[in-house]
Amino acid sequence: MIGDKWTLLILRELLMGANRYNEFQRAMPRISPTILSKRLKQMEQDGLLIKKSVVGEKATEYRLTRCGRELAPLVNYMSKWGLRWARRRLKDEDLDVGTFMWDFHRTLNTVELPSGEFVFSVTFSELLANNKWWLVVGENTVDLCTDDPGKEVDVFITSTLPALAQIWMGDTDISASREAGDLTLVGAAPLVRSAALWFPKSRYADVRPKRYIGDDNEEQ
Repeated sequence: MIGDKWTLLILRELLMGANRYNEFQRAMPRISPTILSKRLKQMEQDGLLIKKSVVGEKATEYRLTRCGRELAPLVNYMSKWGLRWARRRLKDEDLDVGTFMWDFHRTLNTVELPSGEFVFSVTFSELLANNKWWLVVGENTVDLCTDDPGKEVDVFITSTLPALAQIWMGDTDISASREAGDLTLVGAAPLVRSAALWFPKSRYADVRPKRYIGDDNEEQ
């Protein structure tokens, strides 16, 4: 039921709050629409989720059943396990900017921002395509935009994708990245000074990678 490719990642998105088809697409840009539809249909047949019409809209939502919700601890432990034991296998080319920015925008710590609307511009200096993104923060929402929303930007964030991913995953901090020249923050002084408080961070940022040495499974 959960062994097919993409199924666990779809489960992860459902557990993280995604419930519409376009949200799954934005979170997993490498999955084809055909495969996504097939997996969602199979998960519905297996009793992992249900599909519901949205009242007053021509749209549908996917919601986890009790069966699907009971997988939350499994997905959580697998995430931690992967970050401990497989993280060192990750290479820069494994990073997908669309997937990363989807996680990045939904982990912005909005409670540390003043009330009102704020706009953050993110530029990836090494990318030729998909190198500019905008985060528009409202009272209770954070919208991710690939097109300029036409609003005044409060903070410009410039970095490379690997460098920003390291900050987000807790491998380094903002101060060290700025001192090394890997991260540039330009904008409203109060927001720049308090960046360590509101800057997006993975929910697993405290999980540190481990590895084995030699053939005797000696842990490091």
